[in-house]
Amino acid sequence: MFDKYKRFDMSRKIMRMHLRPLIWLLSLPDLIKHKNHLEKIGMDGIKPPYLLLCNHNAFMDFKVATKATWPHRVNYVVAIDGFLKREWLLRFIGCICKRKFTRDAALVKQLKAVTQRGDIAAIYPEARYSLCGTNAVLPASLGKLAKYLKVPVVTLVCHGHHINSPFWNLHDRNVKGTQATMKCLYTTEQLEKATADEIYKRINEEFVYDEYRWQEENNIHVTYGGRAEGLHKVLYQCPNCSTEYKMKTHGTVLECTHCGKIWNFDELGRLSATDGKTEFSHIPDWYEWERSNVKKEVEAGTYSFECNAHVDMMPKDRYIHMGKAKLVHDMSGFRLTGCFEGESYDIKWPASELYSCHIEYEYLGKFGDCVDLNTLDNTYYIYPEDCDFSVTKFALATEELYQHNNNGSVG
Repeated sequence: MFDKYKRFDMSRKIMRMHLRPLIWLLSLPDLIKHKNHLEKIGMDGIKPPYLLLCNHNAFMDFKVATKATWPHRVNYVVAIDGFLKREWLLRFIGCICKRKFTRDAALVKQLKAVTQRGDIAAIYPEARYSLCGTNAVLPASLGKLAKYLKVPVVTLVCHGHHINSPFWNLHDRNVKGTQATMKCLYTTEQLEKATADEIYKRINEEFVYDEYRWQEENNIHVTYGGRAEGLHKVLYQCPNCSTEYKMKTHGTVLECTHCGKIWNFDELGRLSATDGKTEFSHIPDWYEWERSNVKKEVEAGTYSFECNAHVDMMPKDRYIHMGKAKLVHDMSGFRLTGCFEGESYDIKWPASELYSCHIEYEYLGKFGDCVDLNTLDNTYYIYPEDCDFSVTKFALATEELYQHNNNGSVG
């Protein structure tokens, strides 16, 4: 039924980067404002082409990547919604469009073409902003991709961007002293001698980071008066009473509206209970506790969620309203059913095939939080309605369900 709608041409020839001086100039003010320090390790003699793998915490990541790769040409893999109403511009500056968490053979060919002509192919393999300042699951295909491209593998890991502008509240906190490390993990010669599994393991090790640990170790104070606002999107379950979906935030306070417990979020990114035990002072520990609870549901075979939802789709460079639908997320994966333009549809994303998913908080200020699920030729933005829910739990459950169905494998 969706055949009449135009799609992005995912196989279109990728242009070489244009406007490099302008992109650099646009990046410079924030680099100066946040006093970014870039360290390069093992980069002597490393010139394009190479594969650049970057961690992902905020839009500032791209500006640091511009600094790190200057003056060379870079082709960035960009999520499909980045092309919304500006496909011509992103094509012009050499961006490669991608629908998240799909196995895309066309993308591999595009990356090969980029490196064969001597440019840098840049990927943000976590495929979403970090939810709580720690690394996300990486696709297991990274090692195979590196072997296929046969160019040096370089990582760029940034620190401070999540603390400055966390995914759950994008307000700029004016953090200064952000850091980044650019490191060559493999030269072409070293790559030939390593297996795909060895490469993947080393990339994973390089991508381990904890922004809140970094903040405390570097004594970075955030004085923004609304610094806790939105944190309940990530920390959706109360560790005091175990109730889900009743956490709220305001100012510098996180509270459970079910049991009344309150935590303060201090300038160094630490949590402390105003009364009684502080279950978790470190945000990532609270997040991983939530994951462990989701994992228990998955292992018991009881994980299930069902709701009505509003759905938009984006086959190309605009949103198309599809109206109401039914969303189910359970042990078998995601299932979306509804009726659009007089025809019924039933779309499934099996748990065994979806190693993670992309979520948004208050997406575009439209209908609230959403999960966006992709096929190779369409993207569906799904907004649960008239129920208590957490898209963060969807993300955690997706990852745990994948591992459960694939004997502990990730990506």
